[in-house]
Amino acid sequence: MRVFHDLGDLIQIPNPVVTTGSFDGVHVGHKAIINRINRLARDIQGESVLITFHPHPRKVLYPETAGKDLFLINSQQEKIELLRSTGLKNLLILPFTVEFSHTTSIEFIRNILVNKLRAAKIVIGFNHQFGFNREGNFEYLDELGKFYGFGVEEIPEQDIHNETVSSTLIRKALQDGRIQRANAYLDHHYFMMGCLKEGSPDLKQMDLSTFMLTIEEECKLVPPDGVYAVRIETAETSTKGILNIKNSRYGSDRNKEDILIEMFPFNNQDMRNEQEAKVYFAKRVRDELSFGDISELKMQLDKDQATVDEMIY
Repeated sequence: MRVFHDLGDLIQIPNPVVTTGSFDGVHVGHKAIINRINRLARDIQGESVLITFHPHPRKVLYPETAGKDLFLINSQQEKIELLRSTGLKNLLILPFTVEFSHTTSIEFIRNILVNKLRAAKIVIGFNHQFGFNREGNFEYLDELGKFYGFGVEEIPEQDIHNETVSSTLIRKALQDGRIQRANAYLDHHYFMMGCLKEGSPDLKQMDLSTFMLTIEEECKLVPPDGVYAVRIETAETSTKGILNIKNSRYGSDRNKEDILIEMFPFNNQDMRNEQEAKVYFAKRVRDELSFGDISELKMQLDKDQATVDEMIY
């Protein structure tokens, strides 16, 4: 997958089949759209293209209201990794600014989709709107397609358990600690990417090597405090583990530096500080507990490990 961060970086793409949107989470609905543009592109000997934006438009347009407390399922790096796994050929990440937000739908279509990309076909999700004041929609695109010579297709809503999948629904599930429900909507395990740091010295005294995980972006969504069953992957190894989250509060007073994410990998032989890791969440195991002494903590960790060991994920 080629990644472009500016319109000026674009190369000539043969018969582009294009979609656009924030694609936070790259959930089952997003994957239906990407699968479709990949298939259509193959049919016409073209290439699939996704246009997305950074930062999230809501962060730029409503910094003191709707965007202030918006936490995203994926960091920028995580989203790129997920999109790469879909078979997408080209990703264009446009810088989203207040000035760019005033681009009208006709300007976006004419200047970017037609003149710059020369799109052969455009695919959008159900009820997708775009452009200044969200004035562009499927009907508008369809009319302009007849004039400019590109095809247009709309993908229907994707339902899971009779609920329409959306990034908003997934964020709510994660913030409530309903990991398995969120994973069903995503069609993959919710995950975090970050750098490993040395863990608790108290646990090290008990011969338990733990690692802290650093959060890349301030707006990265973190599940609520508690203990989770996870899979930890580095370049060298993959292992089950227990993960503990503390101080994962939400709101304008949240500081990512205050959030503590500590992991106990069951096999840490090939893990070391300063490694990059991916941590996949399988299930929330329990709430945070208080312990009278270190031996009580060790007993609980043994119970947690036995519980997580029996899980299949």
